[in-house]
Amino acid sequence: MTILRTLARILLGLGLMFAGTGHLTFLRHEFQAQVPNWLPMDADFVVLASGVVEIALGLLLLASRNYRVAVGWATAAFFLAIFPGNISQFLTQTDAFGLNTDAARGIRLVFQPLLILWALWATGAFKRNRK
Repeated sequence: MTILRTLARILLGLGLMFAGTGHLTFLRHEFQAQVPNWLPMDADFVVLASGVVEIALGLLLLASRNYRVAVGWATAAFFLAIFPGNISQFLTQTDAFGLNTDAARGIRLVFQPLLILWALWATGAFKRNRK
């Protein structure tokens, strides 16, 4: 189980670093489409800031040993914080990332809670919380 958990943590860290790099570069416009209109901030700033946070979380998932559980909770909180963007994309029927149908956007909504669970499980946060 430890090896599986470690691989899951590494995969999540690499995924976050890739997504964060996309925020700052080649996927910037796609991510801007997900920023809800009601958010009183510049969409580009939100995309850039969240990209930096994703890269930092990804690095911490890969490198942090002593604070792994805290990083797991921080990563889960990040996934929760960006969930309104996914909901907004569904409600406004905004096409981005090839999600050009309500069904595709709806299926994506299911994956956000799974990412939260993944972050908590892969870092041992669930296990530590039960003790």
